[in-house]
Amino acid sequence: MKKYLSLLFGCFLFLATPVFAQKQISTQAHGWFMYFGNHRLTDRWGIHTEYQWRRNDVALNWQQSLLRLGVDYYTKQGPQLTAGYGWIVTYPYGNQPVAYTFNEHRIWEQLILTQKAGRFYFNHRFRFEQRFVETKKLNTDSEYEHDRYNYRNRARYRFLISVPLTKKEMTDNTLFLSVYDEVFLGFGAGIGKNILDQNRLYLALGWMFSKNVNVQLGYLNQYVIKTDGIKAERNHTLQASLTYNLDFRNKESE
Repeated sequence: MKKYLSLLFGCFLFLATPVFAQKQISTQAHGWFMYFGNHRLTDRWGIHTEYQWRRNDVALNWQQSLLRLGVDYYTKQGPQLTAGYGWIVTYPYGNQPVAYTFNEHRIWEQLILTQKAGRFYFNHRFRFEQRFVETKKLNTDSEYEHDRYNYRNRARYRFLISVPLTKKEMTDNTLFLSVYDEVFLGFGAGIGKNILDQNRLYLALGWMFSKNVNVQLGYLNQYVIKTDGIKAERNHTLQASLTYNLDFRNKESE
């Protein structure tokens, strides 16, 4: 039996090697500097705000500008639902640059589930995105101008684990560790030659000032597959983030 399994595995490697050999992987260093805020208006409703300043060559040049807004709904059972809008501007960067700077308008919906086991806090995030990606064409002056928007669908799943290091619980003034993996899958028309869009693996240390304020500094390994199925990026990314939530609920009514 082992002989046949070895033979089968060998055949798989033989067949898969040309596929992997075709990948043209560009390795780059990025810096992402981010703000997040979920602001409670009532026990059930809130507003999501987010901005990410994404830089190439750690901090020297533009990679992306990402603004995301949404409406949060907090269910009685615990899960959190959000729907919103995102505006993303992508710039030419790195060894496989796009030909021009382009806009993306994005509608998104997500579900967040949380769990706790001992010292471990688990967070599952399911997100769907309806993406309107700008394409441009050369005009008579050999300059790029707006042509149209192409529609794309994408699904994302992130599994996050947070662990307090200096206390038993995630309370005020706690040092904590966060790690997550997130996979991006394209589906529907126009996704190109690959379903797997990208994967992100993240590790960071954070400091929780309070339940509404924390900072994190970490490392993100981002693997991006281009639409041609051949070019890819391996991005080593420094991440620094601030989470600052506001609570506008009437404390006397709680």
